[in-house]
Amino acid sequence: MQTVADLRAACAALRGSQETFPFGPATLVFKVAGKMYALTDLGADPLTLSLKVRPEDGEALRAGYAGIAAGYHLNKRHWVTLTLDRVPEALAAALLRGSYALVVAGLTRAQRRELEGTAAE
Repeated sequence: MQTVADLRAACAALRGSQETFPFGPATLVFKVAGKMYALTDLGADPLTLSLKVRPEDGEALRAGYAGIAAGYHLNKRHWVTLTLDRVPEALAAALLRGSYALVVAGLTRAQRRELEGTAAE
């Protein structure tokens, strides 16, 4: 995921994922069931991606990768920001899916059931 198009394609493959711009036209936010799981600054060079993580995973990721920092303008305990050209692509993809899964796991049973009934876009 080195480009915004790559990121959009990866998120579009996740069931119920939606693109939103709640913070203005420069910040692309990906949500599932109205809850944010990823965001990026469309003007950032290099491209960055903020993702939700379990607190213990965030600490290990920040310690292990120079391209992963505490979430920029987010809860530092629960979010990390990846500089995508400094993080292995497979890791970035896995963290994106993990962020989505964390958010889905926090949904109500009814929301998860509704999500299971929607088709991936």
